[in-house]
Amino acid sequence: MNKDHQTKTIDQESKIASRRKFLKQIACGSLLAFSGSEIASAAIRDIIKPGKYGHGRIYRHKSHKEPRQHQSTFQNESRLQPQDPAIYKTLSFEHTQTGDKLIKLTYFENGRYIKDALNEINYLLRDCHTDDIHPIDTALLDQLHDLKETLGIIKPFHIVSGYRSPTTNAELRKHSNRVAEHSFHMQGRAIDIRVEGLEARTIKNAALSMARGGVGYYPYNNFVHLDTGDIRNW
Repeated sequence: MNKDHQTKTIDQESKIASRRKFLKQIACGSLLAFSGSEIASAAIRDIIKPGKYGHGRIYRHKSHKEPRQHQSTFQNESRLQPQDPAIYKTLSFEHTQTGDKLIKLTYFENGRYIKDALNEINYLLRDCHTDDIHPIDTALLDQLHDLKETLGIIKPFHIVSGYRSPTTNAELRKHSNRVAEHSFHMQGRAIDIRVEGLEARTIKNAALSMARGGVGYYPYNNFVHLDTGDIRNW
């Protein structure tokens, strides 16, 4: 084998080795990127449940996993993005009287309501005067979710009143003629809310634009009432 031929052979082998190394780096990089997106989707949420007379404990655990975006050549798959409410819905709450918080809780995912998440919401929206717990209407939760999207906010809803037991509702009626005898609050179908940094009027107008259920406006107390009854406002 002459010197020129030997040199050419070495150059070819060097190019092949370099190409193999390059392809290997791409493969490793792709796996790392895939692993990174998997880790990034595993978000953490805090559930804070203060005790009646203390600061309470903080329970920290992983949230329900959000769907990862995939590239697809199929049109029907390309529409299935995490922003699509048909895939998952989240809500954040802070109760003004108990201090309980739920931050970015996924309560609906892949076409179904998540039982554990609904139980957490039921607990936070309990009657804080009697500690009675009642199932909250999922239509009300969806109404809140859509209101959040309409307002374009990520801040939690501050809860003024969620579920009310008949006992609490009767007691409130003694002090105010604006409390309905058969309040939707007693059925878990009504909620009174505020949002930090927003006027009650802004929340009211957004709720009215949705044309769903009842909307009550209480500017002096700076809160808005929502319920899943007939479309009406006051």
